[in-house]
Amino acid sequence: MQNVQEYLSKNKDRFIEELIELLKIPSISADSAFSQDVIDTAEAIKSALERAGCDTVEICETNGYPIVYGEKIINSNLPTVLVYGHYDVQPPDPMDLWNSPPFEPEIRKTETHPEGAIYARGACDDKGQMYMHVKAFEFMVKTQQLPCNVKFMIEGEEEVGSKNLGEFVALNKEKLANDVILISDTGMIANDIPSITTGLRGLSYVEVEVTGPNRDLHSGLYGGAVANPNNILAKMIASLHDENNHITIPGFYDKVEELSKEERNQMAEAPFSLERYKKALDINDVHGEEGYLTNERNAIRPTLDVNGMWGGYTGEGAKTVIPSKAFAKISMRLVPNQDWQEITELFQKHFESIAPKSVTVKVKPHHGGQGYVTPIDTVAYQAASKAYETTFGKTPIPQRSGGSIPIVSLFERELESKTILMGFGLDSDAIHSPNEHFGVWNYLKGIETIPYFYQYFTEMSSS
Repeated sequence: MQNVQEYLSKNKDRFIEELIELLKIPSISADSAFSQDVIDTAEAIKSALERAGCDTVEICETNGYPIVYGEKIINSNLPTVLVYGHYDVQPPDPMDLWNSPPFEPEIRKTETHPEGAIYARGACDDKGQMYMHVKAFEFMVKTQQLPCNVKFMIEGEEEVGSKNLGEFVALNKEKLANDVILISDTGMIANDIPSITTGLRGLSYVEVEVTGPNRDLHSGLYGGAVANPNNILAKMIASLHDENNHITIPGFYDKVEELSKEERNQMAEAPFSLERYKKALDINDVHGEEGYLTNERNAIRPTLDVNGMWGGYTGEGAKTVIPSKAFAKISMRLVPNQDWQEITELFQKHFESIAPKSVTVKVKPHHGGQGYVTPIDTVAYQAASKAYETTFGKTPIPQRSGGSIPIVSLFERELESKTILMGFGLDSDAIHSPNEHFGVWNYLKGIETIPYFYQYFTEMSSS
């Protein structure tokens, strides 16, 4: 790839400004109040792909938010790369913890990002990382260095479980046919330690409802005589882990993949400072399943976490009530071989079984997906590794991630192609949290590195 750094230098300010404009749109797919903003973002992506050089771009309607599809086919005999990304973002709550408004992007310098980071919801997950691919594609087209065919599929429902993507993929297999899928919705170890994500955890996400009396009751008149759903729910949730933080749902671990000592030793070679980890999170100690290191707990082991709990009075001041209902949202991160639907059924059966007769329980499944492991001996992985080595001067470390991208296993099943996860974010970028950000250096480094993947993948595929 010739002149990529020169192109970046000339267009750096424009690339940053275009991303900032995209980040200003509050494309929150989980909240219907922002539905027009989500649709507006799809139109903005369509325009960006057209300007970048796609020959065909279309807004594909679904039963939910649209999917933006674009392509440039230069020779049917050449390989085809399908780029996937998403333009929707997480809700920004809690708003009072943001140091600047979440949809008014601001560039600030930090210890981790001395060249500055863009603070905004969606900066890293995934608008910034998705837009790297648009700009990398623009460079290859404008400099006449595009070595293969490219397709883009950018959706607007990833943050709510990609509700309609499965049907779209199943109905458009020919349109989406490819030799490899390229995604940047993950991270790397550090700016001076590149890595490629080779494994993702699956996900089962449920909501539970515990009901006691038919109305909120006076806690003085009824306290001690009627079950309190808040108290019951707290006890039920507490019972889901034992004293070793092992999940107590029968059958939960039956299909869990146990990594060999050799594989665990390889993982341990990745640079990691427990003290820096604790300091960054302002915690006195870590917590998790007995017998596993922190980087194993958050990558190769399944988990069960409460994401939210509510019930009764939570307003200002006091109101002495026994609530009629209590609720919780619970996510379970799963490892390869654990089927998310099977785990959801196991959870529901167990949770209902441990409820006392004084309450009734409902379990509402929301969404989920399978875990995924990509082999490191493929042409695509080797091309990605060589691309990082070219721009970082170091061979990237293969690393399993604790996050979930459920659609990756869907792609392999429906499109029969492997996925390469080329992430450029950092763990400290606060995705899904207040003050989410993405380093300007990381954004530009992604744009610099991605074209080399195309070059090497095309060369290696034909050799």
